[in-house]
Amino acid sequence: MTVPDDVETFAATVGPRPDGVLREMDERAEATGFPTVGPAVGGWLQQLAGFVGAERVFEFGSGYGYSAYWFARALPDDGEIVLTEIDADELDDARQNLAAGGFEDIARFELGDAIDIVEEYDGPIDVVLIDNEKDRYVEAFEAVRSKVPVGGCVVADNMTAGPFSFEEIHRLVVDGGDSVNDMATGVAAYLEHVRSEDAFETTLLPLGEGLAVSRRID
Repeated sequence: MTVPDDVETFAATVGPRPDGVLREMDERAEATGFPTVGPAVGGWLQQLAGFVGAERVFEFGSGYGYSAYWFARALPDDGEIVLTEIDADELDDARQNLAAGGFEDIARFELGDAIDIVEEYDGPIDVVLIDNEKDRYVEAFEAVRSKVPVGGCVVADNMTAGPFSFEEIHRLVVDGGDSVNDMATGVAAYLEHVRSEDAFETTLLPLGEGLAVSRRID
C-alpha cells in the first residue's frame, strides 16, 4: 500500500520546505523512475534526526543522496552523514548533490557493501536508515544495533510497498501466510525480528512506502 497521492502531497506541503537541490532530485526521480523516499518521508527523516539530536547518521543504501540530503539538513556543523552505495556512478552523483547543498564537510561516501562498511564505524550512530536488499534487512540491523545508543533509532524503508504489494506483506505479517517473494519475506522477517527486540520499540510510519521506526529504549 502506498499513501494516496493527495495525502502524500498534503504531508509534503505541511512538512519542511525542500530547497533547489532537493527539487532537482525530485525531478530526476520523476523523470527516470528512480526510487526515492519522496519529500513527505524526507521531511520526516529530517524531523527524526532533529528529535534525536543526531550527530551521526548511517545509511544502508544511499542512491544519489536523496534521503542523506534530508538528514544532513538536521545535523550540526560537526555532524556526520555516512552514505553507502554499491553503484559508483550513483555515489558520485550523491557527492555532487551533497556538495551542492553545502554538506561536503559532514558527508562521508563509502563505495561497497554497507554491512561490511558499518563495521569500520564505532558508535554512537544516532540514526540508521536501512534501505538495502530487503532480504538482508535483519543482517543490517544486527550489524549496527550495538552502535545505536539509547534514544537513537533505526529506520527501515519499504515496509508496506515497493517490490511487493501491500496485500502480500499484510498476509505475511498480519495473517501469518506464506510468500514466494523473497523481498516481501525479508521485510516480514525484519518486522518480526525488531518487534521481538526488548531493547527497541517499533512503530510504523505510514507515509511513502512505509517506514518502521525502531527506537532504542534500553
